[in-house]
Amino acid sequence: METRYKSRIMDGAALNRALVRITHEILERNGGGDNLCVIGIRTRGVPMASRIAENIKKFEGTAVPVGSLDITLYRDDLTLLSDMPVVRGSDIPFPIEGKKVILVDDVLYTGRTVRAAIEALFRLGRPAAIRLAVMIDRGHRELPIRADYVGKNVPTSRAETVAVRLTETDGEDAADLYEKSGAADASAHS
Repeated sequence: METRYKSRIMDGAALNRALVRITHEILERNGGGDNLCVIGIRTRGVPMASRIAENIKKFEGTAVPVGSLDITLYRDDLTLLSDMPVVRGSDIPFPIEGKKVILVDDVLYTGRTVRAAIEALFRLGRPAAIRLAVMIDRGHRELPIRADYVGKNVPTSRAETVAVRLTETDGEDAADLYEKSGAADASAHS
């Protein structure tokens, strides 16, 4: 299925301002950085989680643990993705038991990725709370999941897709809107 570029949603400066704002909201709602950990969903949630943790250290002087979560094996659409899914593995070298977990992803769409991430987290322990931070919330939820911290709400059609790019993974910071040609129902980001 081909995609056609439609528009730039956020440039690098807007994306970075959103991460700073999200960090301040996290600190305000949690009364600082104590008892927090930040876990990014692979792939682009991981560098976003690292940036949020760096901001917390800069603003509060508190170093919070950062981890990465691979939810591949927890997806309910695993058989639709590939016969041989690529599992990159999770890296959470700290206990999440009793912690306030800030779960980070790039795009929130159907909610299925977040559901899989929550299931994976509960296999590691019982956190005090799980809060969701996303750069783009594009709507079209299929599950009762909402983000606690949002960089930008972008109403989309199902024939559109959103691509967040980060310097660490893609060489630039930006978020763009694409249109899928010939797609009646698209579910590229969940």
